[in-house]
Amino acid sequence: MAGSAQNLFLRIARKPYPLCPPSLMLREGEMGGELKNFILIAIMTLALFITGCEEKIKPSVLDLPNAVLPAQESWNSTVVFSDSGTVRAILKAGHILEYENSKQTLLDSGVHLDFFDADGKHSSVLTAESGKADEGTYNLEAVGNVVVTSDSGVVVRTQRMYWDNKRQKIYSDDFVRITSPKEKLQGTGFESDQNLHNYRIFKVSGSTESQ
Repeated sequence: MAGSAQNLFLRIARKPYPLCPPSLMLREGEMGGELKNFILIAIMTLALFITGCEEKIKPSVLDLPNAVLPAQESWNSTVVFSDSGTVRAILKAGHILEYENSKQTLLDSGVHLDFFDADGKHSSVLTAESGKADEGTYNLEAVGNVVVTSDSGVVVRTQRMYWDNKRQKIYSDDFVRITSPKEKLQGTGFESDQNLHNYRIFKVSGSTESQ
């Protein structure tokens, strides 16, 4: 009996029992396919939902406020400034933008301003990358690689220059360099008549005589 009991125990121990009953394993196999389909459908639905959200979040040009859009634009335009019938300056700009409820007109794509003396003769020219003009006073601010050159050979270079239309003067608070047939000057703060006949630097940091 002892041997029979031992053999019975060995047969029982060696018999491979499944972890789950066969009926339960079959159900899990069937449910596995349904679960995969469910997960696939859920992922596709989530992807469509995210795409829809991204489309709603994308900014639209149509949503921009009217304040940032120019009311009027012009390209390669020319503006003439005159005093008592005499032309004192001619402005040419690659691009002019005018805005509603604004007293300033923006200039970009190159600024070219020719100056004329009291007799109507050309005296100097100002060039810059961009600028803006006051619609009430017609004063102008030039910005970026500003160069003013007189017909007599005086050259002024700076990064910002202002033109006072009423006083017919140009001035700057920035660092400037002046080259003329007689001298070379540099410093901070500058003022001159628009013809560059009488100019000065307020804080001179260097000067040499031209040879």
